[in-house]
Amino acid sequence: MKLHKVHIVLILVGALLLGFAGAYLGMTLAKPDQADQQVEENETADNDTNGENATENQSEIPEQWSKVTQAYNLIKDNYLEGADEQQLIEGAIEGMLATLGDPYSTYMDVETMKQFNEQIESSFEGIGAEVSMVNGMVTIVSPIKDSPAEKAGLRPNDQVLEVDGESLEGLDLNEAVAKIRGEKGSEVVLTILREGTAEPFEMTIVRDTIPIETVYSETKTIDGKKTGIIELTNFAETTSQDFNTQLQALEDEGIEGLIIDVRGNPGGLLNSVEEILMNFVPEDVPYVQIEDQEGKKTPYYSKLKEKKDYPISVVVNEGSASASEILAVALKEIGYDIVGTTSFGKGTVQQAVPLGDGSTIKLTFYKWLSPEGTWIHETGVEPTVEVEQPEYFYTNPVQIEEPLAYDQSDVKIANVQIMLNGLGYETDRTDGYFNKVTEEAVIAFQQENDLEATGVVDQETASALELKVVEKIRSGEDDVQLDRALEELYK
Repeated sequence: MKLHKVHIVLILVGALLLGFAGAYLGMTLAKPDQADQQVEENETADNDTNGENATENQSEIPEQWSKVTQAYNLIKDNYLEGADEQQLIEGAIEGMLATLGDPYSTYMDVETMKQFNEQIESSFEGIGAEVSMVNGMVTIVSPIKDSPAEKAGLRPNDQVLEVDGESLEGLDLNEAVAKIRGEKGSEVVLTILREGTAEPFEMTIVRDTIPIETVYSETKTIDGKKTGIIELTNFAETTSQDFNTQLQALEDEGIEGLIIDVRGNPGGLLNSVEEILMNFVPEDVPYVQIEDQEGKKTPYYSKLKEKKDYPISVVVNEGSASASEILAVALKEIGYDIVGTTSFGKGTVQQAVPLGDGSTIKLTFYKWLSPEGTWIHETGVEPTVEVEQPEYFYTNPVQIEEPLAYDQSDVKIANVQIMLNGLGYETDRTDGYFNKVTEEAVIAFQQENDLEATGVVDQETASALELKVVEKIRSGEDDVQLDRALEELYK
């Protein structure tokens, strides 16, 4: 199978963006000097109504296929309530893919593909989060920067159990996403199970237009050295161009070091990440390797003569996935620091094959490997400098059935105490016992936030605490991972 003839995409998290389009972001695998040509060829392949790529092995139909035909005819002709032919065919395809046990190999029907194309072509609406199916559970990979999901406090590894009170058990990823996405201004209530919590909690999110800007840059002066910081929130169609433009501007300003922040970045287009890596990975080292079914590895190289003359660090967390991991592990293996926590762990490559009627099968064909040949799938990229964020970053929304008050003990109280401490209201303990110091901290918080100063945590106080914690996290005020990356840069 020749690379230049086949429509191949790297599904960066094998996930669906929970937007109005509810579609995934993929990428074309191509050598650097063939990238533009490859995109054009793939667009043609998408419109190939003959389904050439999908049918090149059709002659190899097993003898047992007559059993499938027999089952189809039996159901269609005899089922008591009648059966739709198209539904049976699509169900058979979905069933075959389900038996693989691979969350990244899926069937996208005509409607899903239409939504995907709408998202690729324009902005979209929804909650703005990337999800995957992990151990049968719909799991948040990462909320998108400045999206409703991020503002509401959704986090990587949150499991979505219910949508508007309806269980997602038994649904595939596409079906689950269809329930979560929706139009701007509409509300959706997600029931979330978060790691470290004993009970699920509900989160109400108002859908909105999802921001599509993916590159943010600034400079900071550290120990007298001008330092560039570039945050990448996704690897979209214009990301590499925007990155290169902003990197050049920073270099024109005379930066002496660079931080690349891919925390919460769920992935995106391969062309985008490879064009970014060409700025940093010299020609004698591959920036990525692709391994096929037979174990054959194909390395891809830049044309860069030498590394940058300034230090670089990459900041990652558990929401950094696939393309982010390609970038992080490539820079790690050529000697740069990776700061933060271990990344998501997505190291497989999918081929999207159109079936001729507007539907598509996305099937795992390859692995991607690091420059040194390491496969990070399901293990992630480990940081060279491991740094956790402050404890209050990992607290959970508190749902109050009975108010929390002095002399009570409860795991919810421990969560409230960590929130209060993170906001500067000292409780003197975080073991879940509601002591007098905690009561005084609650009163102080209530007074400063125009709440009735009772010293009791009711739902109004709990919601206000949650809002203030989310606001403080998003402000970057206590971003110890970024601070540590800046400290390490010039050591």
